[in-house]
Amino acid sequence: MTNNKPKNVFREGAISSEFIANSITKHQIKTSIGAHNIFLGQVRSDKIDGKTIKAIEYTAYNEMANQKFHDIREATFEKFNLTCMHIYHSIGTVNVGEICLFVFVSSPRRKEVFKALEYVVEEIKAHVPVFGKELFDDNTHQWKVNS
Repeated sequence: MTNNKPKNVFREGAISSEFIANSITKHQIKTSIGAHNIFLGQVRSDKIDGKTIKAIEYTAYNEMANQKFHDIREATFEKFNLTCMHIYHSIGTVNVGEICLFVFVSSPRRKEVFKALEYVVEEIKAHVPVFGKELFDDNTHQWKVNS
């Protein structure tokens, strides 16, 4: 087990490339790490019923979501040989082309990071109560359905 207290993984608005780069750079001093893998979830400009998405407004049940993120983190460390893992999800409005989910895993070996990252992202999509309101270019909206 890593830590019993759920960590807040939410960041207001889009996750910047500077934040992502700084997160990665901090791990270069950890010389037992042989591989990193990252997932960047980006807001797409999908067309739905003739309307184009311009942004997604994310909301969550913060306490419950942080607990689910914590549970996923614990299960991942039990299942895979990881050195560390970080999960950050946007809350608030994220425009098309911006990053809304950043998952970063590290391990002594490359094969572990590939398997672990896929597992983490699928678990987040399936179990974390984060909700996205798709905002369209005509100022209407609808609640996002994950596929």
